[in-house]
Amino acid sequence: MKRIGLLSDTHGCVDERYRLHFADCDEIWHAGDVGTAAVTDYLSEIAPVRAVYGNIDGQDIRLQYPEMLRFRVEDVEVLMTHIGGYPGRYDPRVYKLLMLRPPQLFVCGHSHILKAMHDKKLDILHLNPGAAGKYGFHAVRTLMRFVIDGRDIRDLQVIELAD
Repeated sequence: MKRIGLLSDTHGCVDERYRLHFADCDEIWHAGDVGTAAVTDYLSEIAPVRAVYGNIDGQDIRLQYPEMLRFRVEDVEVLMTHIGGYPGRYDPRVYKLLMLRPPQLFVCGHSHILKAMHDKKLDILHLNPGAAGKYGFHAVRTLMRFVIDGRDIRDLQVIELAD
């Protein structure tokens, strides 16, 4: 069993509440638009970090993290990227990968809109944690936490960071 903390679109924002909400996590995933290495450095003090770069990230982040990441946690295959779309409206690059070899879990960011959706056609759980940073049009900053236990993805929690 692995406890996962998920965030995206921090845009350089380090918030002490990340530590509070991710303290019991085995891994933290960042779905892009990290902003600065200070964010991932801070998160890595809490738990191991898996991250992808986003469209606002500079060379420092792009050299450290890939654009797309495919990995396995427990018995769940995960595909994570920053710009991915959502069921019925996937980014064309992502759509090809999803059709060729659908993961059980697809994670992306970019929209600043929190979503947890099941793609019935491909049998994929799609997660977008919204935006954890202060930059953007979103009214509420959000994070997600969940558990991967074997093939089960469960106990999904949405966390709002009120300012």
